[in-house]
Amino acid sequence: MKKLLLSVLALVSVTVLFAQPPAGDANLGDVYGDNVTAGKNFNAKNLTGKLKEGPLETKLKAKVLEVCPNKGCWVKVQLEDKSVATVKMKGYKFFVPTSLEGKNIEVDGKVEIATTSVDELKHFAEDAKKPQEEIDAIKEPKKEIKIMANGIKVVK
Repeated sequence: MKKLLLSVLALVSVTVLFAQPPAGDANLGDVYGDNVTAGKNFNAKNLTGKLKEGPLETKLKAKVLEVCPNKGCWVKVQLEDKSVATVKMKGYKFFVPTSLEGKNIEVDGKVEIATTSVDELKHFAEDAKKPQEEIDAIKEPKKEIKIMANGIKVVK
């Protein structure tokens, strides 16, 4: 029993240590996570005002600016109103390939304005392989649009 437990622990450790974003070209129509629901996208021009009322479950269209190069576990996107949002995958149930960068997507999930801590901002900067002086310059938390994605679909 002890050997089995140690074997499982070793396998999980190796998997975590060598985690990579999923392979793939992020082609038009590809879906990551849950299928993105049909229906109209929420107009991002009204988003900031609407979010002042509280979180919103919706679908947004965005352009991917950056993908976590380590696991594909977060994405920075530019919404239609030119604001930038951070997308995380709900419950880490799915990841996206780095080839998603530069593509247009629909994100289905919970959108809110939240404060990102200094530690988390530094973590994102480290994941993105930013220079150490840029990481060290992060001293203040930041209010930003955050999306907890249920699903992501590559669109035109």
